[in-house]
Amino acid sequence: MTEILPKNQKAVRGSTTGKPIMALLDLLGRRWTLRIIWELRESTQTSRSLRELCDDASPTVLQTRLAELRQAGLVELQSGSGYRLTEIGQELLATFLPLHHFAERWRKSQER
Repeated sequence: MTEILPKNQKAVRGSTTGKPIMALLDLLGRRWTLRIIWELRESTQTSRSLRELCDDASPTVLQTRLAELRQAGLVELQSGSGYRLTEIGQELLATFLPLHHFAERWRKSQER
């Protein structure tokens, strides 16, 4: 069976095989990546607005993550309006929603 590898066809941190799940977990585990995806959930954002939403993340790190997410096909840059999730990025975001709902229930249980 042929293994489907990420576009760069290289192994990633934590994996010598470059299996898609390992490549995705590597990408999502990078600082600010999940936050960027989360902040793009409802609307297109400019670099400046994303930086503010991400608690003034370093512009260099933010641009690096955005470039990685664009290369991965999860985010796209709209001419004149900013960054938004692609269709596959929206699909990835949908997988976070059960975790988000759990986090809200967990927070409420901690308030008791």
